Amino acid sequence: MTTTNPESFRALALQVTCHAVNQASDRHEARSLMQNTINRLAQQIAASIAFIGFDCRLIVLPEYFLTGFPMGDNLGGWAEKACIEMAGAEYEALGKIAQKHKIFLAGNAYEVDPNFPGLYFQTCFILDPSGSIVLRYRRLNSLFAPTPHDVWDKYLDCYGLEGVFPVAKTAIGNLAALASEEILYPEVARCLAMRGAEIFVHSTSEVYNKNLTPKDAAKITRAVENMAYVVSANTAGIANIAIPIASADGGSKIIDHRGIVLAETGAGESMAAFAEIDLAVLRRDRRRPGLHNLLARQRFELYAESYHQSHFYPANTMLEGEIDRKHFLQTQQATIDRLAQLGII
Repeated sequence: MTTTNPESFRALALQVTCHAVNQASDRHEARSLMQNTINRLAQQIAASIAFIGFDCRLIVLPEYFLTGFPMGDNLGGWAEKACIEMAGAEYEALGKIAQKHKIFLAGNAYEVDPNFPGLYFQTCFILDPSGSIVLRYRRLNSLFAPTPHDVWDKYLDCYGLEGVFPVAKTAIGNLAALASEEILYPEVARCLAMRGAEIFVHSTSEVYNKNLTPKDAAKITRAVENMAYVVSANTAGIANIAIPIASADGGSKIIDHRGIVLAETGAGESMAAFAEIDLAVLRRDRRRPGLHNLLARQRFELYAESYHQSHFYPANTMLEGEIDRKHFLQTQQATIDRLAQLGII
């Protein structure tokens, strides 16, 4: 059963525990743990839809929900143990869940790409109701993981700029993805809004606080300045890892294009962060002249030359040779030193 009005449906930011695979001895054990997670999700998604209603068309899962994040693993070791393949069994299993419930299912995973041997990317994905991947976005800003910017020239040759900033035009609107901390980078969301994004799916794993955190402030800001919905799913803690389990737990939410929080949940596993997405209202507001139409009032030409002339974190630093994890902090320190010498910071 599907909604009769594709411009109005419910979305869910599903807050679930991340069961890390760091302690797995090898790839086989890690894959078994991932499959256990997918089996749990299949039950949780089915039960959530039964409670919320069958007009729930979009479900967003937290950041790296299958594996957790690397701690102590070198790049090659993590790629071998915990990173899934672009057409791997994990996507197939998740696709069957999307197909069974006729939903769009969004999430985030570490992924290897045969075009870039020895590296991996943190990938946000969206599966459609047929089980097919309709969007694959690779995180562009990361302190300790490779990004497309680190292999920029080759990445553009492989995927082009539209592959860097993908927007999926679907039956439930124009979908785009932001990865965790990237909610703090306005340019990423803006480049996606330039390409028509109406709903940002935000898979995250972050500290939750009753006070307003920087990321929560950014979620509201990204929604308002781009006149778009933000569906943000946080973890309900990270298990089987050295950090305390509830260090990243709670606060999944849905925000509308006016910056109004429509639904939010506290700590622990929860399906309470669900709300109606009304694309008809969003589209009317985007086409209504006036002070509040921030998207239509953008003057991008004013800023383009300043961006073109500025060089902060360098591109292409991982194009050749094996990279050690210390590379990331060394590159950042060199950037800080250069900006200080220029008098910028």
